[in-house]
Amino acid sequence: MGRVKLLREDGLRHDGRKPDELRPIRMQVGVLNKASGSALVEYGATKVLAAVHGPREIPQKHLLLPNRAILRCRYHMLTFSTHERKSPAPSRREIELSKVIREALEPVVMAEVFPRTAIDIFIEVINADGGTRTASVTAASLALADAGIPMRDLVVGVAVGKVDGVLVLDIDEVEDMYGEADMPVAVAPSLGLVTLLQLNGVLTREEFDEALKLALKGAQVIYNIARETLKSRYLGVKVEE
Repeated sequence: MGRVKLLREDGLRHDGRKPDELRPIRMQVGVLNKASGSALVEYGATKVLAAVHGPREIPQKHLLLPNRAILRCRYHMLTFSTHERKSPAPSRREIELSKVIREALEPVVMAEVFPRTAIDIFIEVINADGGTRTASVTAASLALADAGIPMRDLVVGVAVGKVDGVLVLDIDEVEDMYGEADMPVAVAPSLGLVTLLQLNGVLTREEFDEALKLALKGAQVIYNIARETLKSRYLGVKVEE
């Protein structure tokens, strides 16, 4: 197979986006009745569903902490979410990403409010087209907020890649597979806090600085959408006196 060209002659990406352009972003909260909180997030064709249960007591008392809640996260890709049928058993990548997403959320969750309890986050990737970990962070953050879990800020994620020597925002599966670098970032914008930063591939110091600026710019747009999604759900809720 020959080299895949990711940038067109006119400077646009293979899907017609500009280098600094996000895919269409869609979000919805409160999509599951049985969960304490839930969210559905779409980055282009990537679709992620997150559900939160808790805070609640669990049978494994030895796992509980006396001064804070424990945060548990399970990231899972449905068998039909990729081109080839995926085994339903948890893969090493899913176990790793469960840990990565949990660690991206822990700095903002006010776990000290609920000692000796557990907060469980379940993430299901319904369709994968690049950026599943960053979309999952955003979905999980929204689901926590929907569940009423006190948080210092929302966390949103986006990935920057390098394709044909050019830095691009919010890479899809093709750009992830054939690009030269992939840098997922998660941010709590109002705190000015980066809670996740990974790099697969090689960037120069100058490229890294520019990639981070591009990620922060994209994250702010996603953050604004997330805030409006929450506001639109609860704007009409009346509080009884």
